[in-house]
Amino acid sequence: MKIHQFTADEALASLKTSHDGLSQAEVEYRLDEYGPNRVEEVRGESLIFRFIKEFIHFFALILWLAAGLAFFAESQQPGGGMATLGYAILGVILINGLFSFWQQYRAERALSALQKLLPYYVKVLREGKAGLILAADLVPGDAILLQEGDNVPADCRLLEAFSLRVNNATVTGESLPQARDAEPSAEENLEHSRNTLLAGTSVVSGEGRAVVFATGMHTEFGKIAHLTQTAVKTVSPLQLEIVRLSRLIALISVSLGVAFFLIGRSMGLSFWENFIFAIGIIVANVPEGLLPTVTLSLAMATQRMAKRNALIRHMPSVEALGSATVICTDKTGTLTENRMAVSSLYLGGKIFATTEVRRQPQLALRYRRFFEDALLCHNLKETMVAGKWQSLGDPMEIALVRMAKTCLGETCAYPKINEVPFDTDRKRLSTIHQTPKGVVLYCKGALEMVLPLCKQVQTDDGITPLTAEIRQDFIRAQEQMANKGLRVLAFAWRELEAEHNGEAQEQDLILCALVGLEDPPRAEVPEAMRKCREAGIKVIMVTGDHPHTALAIGRQIGQIQTDNPVVITGEQLRKLSETQLRLALDAPDIIFARVGADQKMRIVAALKKKKHIVAVTGDGVNDAPALKLADIGIAMGISGTDVAKEAADMILLDDNFASIIAAVEEGRAVYENIRKFLAYILTSNIPEVIPYLAFALFKIPLPLTIIQILAVDLGTDMLPALGLGAARPEPGSMSRPPRPRNERLLDWRLLLRAYLFLGMLEAVVSMAAYFFVLHSGGWRWGESLESQDPLYLQATTACLSAIIVTQIVNVFLCKTPERSVFGAHLFDNRIILWGIALEAALILIIDYTAWGNLVFGTLPIAPEVWLFILPFGLAMLLLEELRKFMVVRLRR
Repeated sequence: MKIHQFTADEALASLKTSHDGLSQAEVEYRLDEYGPNRVEEVRGESLIFRFIKEFIHFFALILWLAAGLAFFAESQQPGGGMATLGYAILGVILINGLFSFWQQYRAERALSALQKLLPYYVKVLREGKAGLILAADLVPGDAILLQEGDNVPADCRLLEAFSLRVNNATVTGESLPQARDAEPSAEENLEHSRNTLLAGTSVVSGEGRAVVFATGMHTEFGKIAHLTQTAVKTVSPLQLEIVRLSRLIALISVSLGVAFFLIGRSMGLSFWENFIFAIGIIVANVPEGLLPTVTLSLAMATQRMAKRNALIRHMPSVEALGSATVICTDKTGTLTENRMAVSSLYLGGKIFATTEVRRQPQLALRYRRFFEDALLCHNLKETMVAGKWQSLGDPMEIALVRMAKTCLGETCAYPKINEVPFDTDRKRLSTIHQTPKGVVLYCKGALEMVLPLCKQVQTDDGITPLTAEIRQDFIRAQEQMANKGLRVLAFAWRELEAEHNGEAQEQDLILCALVGLEDPPRAEVPEAMRKCREAGIKVIMVTGDHPHTALAIGRQIGQIQTDNPVVITGEQLRKLSETQLRLALDAPDIIFARVGADQKMRIVAALKKKKHIVAVTGDGVNDAPALKLADIGIAMGISGTDVAKEAADMILLDDNFASIIAAVEEGRAVYENIRKFLAYILTSNIPEVIPYLAFALFKIPLPLTIIQILAVDLGTDMLPALGLGAARPEPGSMSRPPRPRNERLLDWRLLLRAYLFLGMLEAVVSMAAYFFVLHSGGWRWGESLESQDPLYLQATTACLSAIIVTQIVNVFLCKTPERSVFGAHLFDNRIILWGIALEAALILIIDYTAWGNLVFGTLPIAPEVWLFILPFGLAMLLLEELRKFMVVRLRR
């Protein structure tokens, strides 16, 4: 017989374990024998293939083409120096590919390390004591406790189950949740047995106790090699934009190269002069550092987010979060502290403070069934922490149990014999217990869901009929509590006959009390709400709480600013058409209360159809569909279920709404940093292209050689450019609205500033320095110079040095594209400072060492050349400051 065909006791005996679990010594022995409970990951792309990809992307292919043409030219005209150019371009490809691969590899390793901040824990019984262990430490024979929202960590046989349903889609493909119980099964196939839970599936509702019979690669999950990491690699808007940008720049580069080759031919230049000209244009326009900069920017933002309690699961989500226009947030635990305490009780037609009830023991005697209800109707587990037993579970239920124990002065541990689980449609939980006076059903939930099931009410005078007047009294009491921001629950009970078949018994109940629970708002949330308003991000509260409670909390935290906010309940939402819902979402302040999981998904879908970038928070198994549908799904790290975390793009380690806003700020910085990088890199293209235009149009000696262009693009510019990509968020980034969905990384504003303003300034400086040296050496217009003439070498050195000096100035100008350089922290980016130091060191090596002179075709320049260049750098700074001043004036 197979394990699922045994009774529960026979299954335990076959695994040589018990209801109380294994001893620690036996656990260690079995862990050594069976190994950790892990399914081997399906191999992704090999390191070698990923390495090769860094050398065959669009930019690299253009450079390969340029190198090939250079070697071809050398074969046709030996001794022309084209071989040196070919080797230099190959060096560019090699260095850029190695750096990009290393940066991507480090980013992935860092992301993997960050995700280990959230290890996967399981509730386990060992030697009769409940505790949390890592799922990897499970062994066959372990007794585990499971409840709604848990992932099943290994193949298990149920020992007891209370209204348990599981989602087996990942293993069997069944789309609907399947009921499970602990009875022996006659099924031949394990996966179809009603008493087995398979690794990789998830608990949709209910709870149970099970014994593990297979772990790791021995599970059904492992046998079919199904990944536990089922997340699909998505293509973010930023990735699509980078692909578009890469192709656009590559097309421009090649087109310019071909165009200027034809222009040169028409002007009578020789084929080889034209050839050098065309290759120079192509190499000058390819931003080799773009792809590693994007990776670095995302990786740095991801690590900074983790320090601010936002764990990114998919790196492209970093930038997507910065584009968010709407955040749909839960209330409990996200906007509030999730530190529940019972504040008020409605008993016998009066509202009491909890302290009053504690001082009146007669109330506990008169309403004993209510206190038993609060004490027993829950899904808490007892676990040993630091030598003391503590309750593990929902803070609301912990608060109710604590209140009941205090008021009763005792604990009644009546065994639970069945349960009707809570879900977002029922909005109530019922448990059935064997008490000394018989079987009793205890129920708690939202008043509107419990009240229709009640026919009697418990008062000071005993059990009486529930009249319409008393119903209204309960409704008014609920509203009074909710208006104070309290979460209100109704309690009811009834005695049962011997038969107790679950949900069918939830009728003819006796309504006994209302409880108002206080959950204070987090101190950081009002400031986070203020930042959202400044940043143009709309916050919509989507909660299962009473609308009055939600509205009261919304006003306390500053989400609600208007006098007449729109509050829509789940019942009202069901009656709204798609058009009506979209129109309602235009309200400046809106709250959704008493909504279910399917309705949350509908809200997200409507917002996306209105062209919003939507971020959604969630913690329950029912939130997973909405988290998947959203542009950015955000799961709670503390209270969130495993299912919610797997569906999310980001996990809040502290469950705090304020951490979302910090993450949005980092996300916005990514996009802006890439734009800063582009402005910086594209600016240097103009002083690199202009010398070739002057060479072709005005018949002057070529002011800048291709090898010197490479010295700028790959040598001196690379580290400062990467520093711009890794910059921290600008102070004013959260005072601007989210960028439009159709905004491009490379737009006309950036192109005009980089090419026609900063780039032209640099070109003027570099060409001025070039002619300054030539004229100082006695050169006159129209004279030709040999490529090894000392005057020519010094002139090209001056041109190159002028570009480096202006690029050092430019990195500070691009660092603060909107703010004045004089009002910014110029020295807070260590990568930029190291980059500037490297730039200065490299240009000195290129200008003043024999090795640098030989490789880059340079000669030392006199001090007066530097004195000629430096004022131009200062002038460039002042002109850019004037431009920023004028832009600010025009905006006002």
